Amino acid sequence: MKSGELGQVLAAVEIFELIKGDLRRVEEEMALESVASVEAITAIGRYLQDSGGKRLRPALLLLSARLFGPASPGAVSLGAVVELIHTATLVHDDVIDDAETRRGRPSTNARWGNQICVLAGDWLYMQAFQIALRERNFRVLDLLIGLTQMMVEGELVQLERLGRVVSEADYMELVDRKTARLFSVCTRLGAIVGGADAASEEKLGEYGWNLGMAFQLVDDVLDFTSREATLGKPVGSDLREGKVTLPLIYALEQATPVEKRLVETILSDRNYEKVPFDRILGLIIKYQGFERAHERAEQFTERARQLLGECTESPYQRALLAVTDLVTDRDH
Repeated sequence: MKSGELGQVLAAVEIFELIKGDLRRVEEEMALESVASVEAITAIGRYLQDSGGKRLRPALLLLSARLFGPASPGAVSLGAVVELIHTATLVHDDVIDDAETRRGRPSTNARWGNQICVLAGDWLYMQAFQIALRERNFRVLDLLIGLTQMMVEGELVQLERLGRVVSEADYMELVDRKTARLFSVCTRLGAIVGGADAASEEKLGEYGWNLGMAFQLVDDVLDFTSREATLGKPVGSDLREGKVTLPLIYALEQATPVEKRLVETILSDRNYEKVPFDRILGLIIKYQGFERAHERAEQFTERARQLLGECTESPYQRALLAVTDLVTDRDH
């Protein structure tokens, strides 16, 4: 059951209003901490911060912390940390994918080149750890180190599988490594700096993991169904880059040999010149790949709601419940 059906849904603006002051301080800290002695790094940091973004990851950390009391300076600092880590992954992803746009603007690698952007991404990672180190909390560092290792391994696994049709299990492993773990660490860190006990930290971490799984599944649907102006990058980018995601995996389970060869052609050519994008879109629609992927995403968000239902009711608990709807019902 959706949280909205319980009369608890909050609009996105209401969710972020609860932590508006904290998020403003996160932005200020990010701006301050992204200044480097090398001008190119500072310019890239400012460019990325100005490009916006949902700031969902620091918001999850801050809301999780406030479940247990007022947000501490540590919560704000770690909010900046997780957003810097997320930003670093985007920089590296764009280099690996040879992307040309990000959030409706030229990607950093399109503006500054791959070599500078690889090093800028490395710097952002290290700066995030520099900030986290000030917390003097080994549990925090342990979570962040494990997270970054998992994300890098996920990127390497994905590179090994590019251009191949993968199983649902293989796909879910990648989503776990590249997206869900970061969401889980955000909510765990919030619980830690909020002073939660181990059981509550575990519960919030599982909530974040399920939310992250749903987030990526919806992202992969939107890669096919959204408009470029809304998505901020060309539609169908994943398949063009050699990535087979859940909607297509489901469709291929029922596709004919001829239909499967259409997908193999795109994976080989890395473009839609021989096989138009609309043919693939029609194929997924024919075999209900989008509906099945959305249903799978809803299974994850339903589990996230169940976990939050065990937490004490408060405005912040209701906001985290509402985030589950925000994730599954979004258009970008």
